[in-house]
Amino acid sequence: MKMKNMRLLGMLSLLLMAFVFGLPACQPGKVAEQKEVKVRPVSTVVTPDWAKEATIYEINTRQFTNSGTFDSIVPHLSRLKALGVDILWFMPVHPIGKLNRKEGLGSYYSVQDYKGINPEFGTIEDFKILVDSAHSLGFKVIIDWVANHTAFDHQWVTDHPEWYKRDKDSKIVSPYDWTDVAQLNFETNPPLWDAMIGDMKYWLTEANIDGFRCDVAGMVPVAFWEKARTELDAVKPVFMLAEDEGTPALMTKAFDANYSWEFHHIMNKIAKGEKNASDVFAFNAKNDSLFPANSFRMNFTSNHDENSWNGTEFERLGAAVKAMAVLGFTAPGFPLIYNGQEVALDHRLKFFVKDEIDWTKESDFTAFYQNLNKIKSENPALWNGSFGGDFQRVDVSNSEKVLAFSRTKGISKVLVLINLTGEEQETGLKGKEASGSYTNLFTGEKVLLNSSNSIAMPAWSYMILK
Repeated sequence: MKMKNMRLLGMLSLLLMAFVFGLPACQPGKVAEQKEVKVRPVSTVVTPDWAKEATIYEINTRQFTNSGTFDSIVPHLSRLKALGVDILWFMPVHPIGKLNRKEGLGSYYSVQDYKGINPEFGTIEDFKILVDSAHSLGFKVIIDWVANHTAFDHQWVTDHPEWYKRDKDSKIVSPYDWTDVAQLNFETNPPLWDAMIGDMKYWLTEANIDGFRCDVAGMVPVAFWEKARTELDAVKPVFMLAEDEGTPALMTKAFDANYSWEFHHIMNKIAKGEKNASDVFAFNAKNDSLFPANSFRMNFTSNHDENSWNGTEFERLGAAVKAMAVLGFTAPGFPLIYNGQEVALDHRLKFFVKDEIDWTKESDFTAFYQNLNKIKSENPALWNGSFGGDFQRVDVSNSEKVLAFSRTKGISKVLVLINLTGEEQETGLKGKEASGSYTNLFTGEKVLLNSSNSIAMPAWSYMILK
């Protein structure tokens, strides 16, 4: 009886506390469910100030000019400066392995010597001249780094066979079907870590580059990249781009940016009518839950892998090419231009043999990308990561077919409208929070937006409004 009274008093106390303090009342024998609150990861990486508004431009040296050499790229630098890009990313510049080589010239990602230069491209002196010329125009330069694997005829295979992964028969293994490369084993080899980082430092001191794009970064231990970042930053502040999206831990101490593969696939599906505006916002919410605010994703409609293996942007996006480029430039992240996109490259560049970009084509894409880069640079709301503004959905009619969002950073506010369909859409504001008179940053025209008027948006059209 005494025990029953005590239990009754306990229940009454819980109910009283719930009434006074607003606590959830519990049923006897049950524990109140606690809603899990996800805390956004925090990064301690200090991103160089010069990356805050940067657009990155990827150079496929072999296919960039007829000769495919470093010195032949130098005359293009002034054109790229006028285009408005900031970071030049060179695909691997190292000698390519000959053992198990694929096709004629082989894959750039089969590295025979991390401190060497591919003779196909020139000499280390040629590369240093190219880097110095780029720096003189205000560019930053990063190179591709392939840490996960080497060529089968890299000197390490002979000198340090214990540094490689092996199968049950002690044979060195290749990742996936990449039969021209030998996979390194980072798990139990501290000397490998030191050797790899030492080779990375070489390029900072010898060629004065500004950072690295790291191939299949998620296949290498996070701890290695964290050690590398600390040691590289001690030489000079670097910018680090991970070819990865599935390893968020890379973004807390090692990398400034990673790939936005999922967003890329969403854009491809929007062009096919399989995704809509809600998918863009869902992706952004997911992105915010996984990655630190001061890191940023690389947005792209093409790159060397997509162009060569999955098709040109015109094959994948069709008439939506420009609309998706606008989305990539204005959504959170930072944009990539793959060489040739500025002249509407509609050719799949071959990967293992000599091919060439046709720079003589007449195209309005040059002016299009110039405008995008100018708009991005002049509006802090569109800058990268936490340098840029918050991303907020704007409520409009046809809200699944017309993507509408604002980004705000201080006094900088930009409103973006994109018709995500191949049909004309009538749209207008459903609320008053975004009402006002805007300037279309592409055309200079005035645009009045409020809840009582609507505007016609042609198929795949877009507006960046200030």
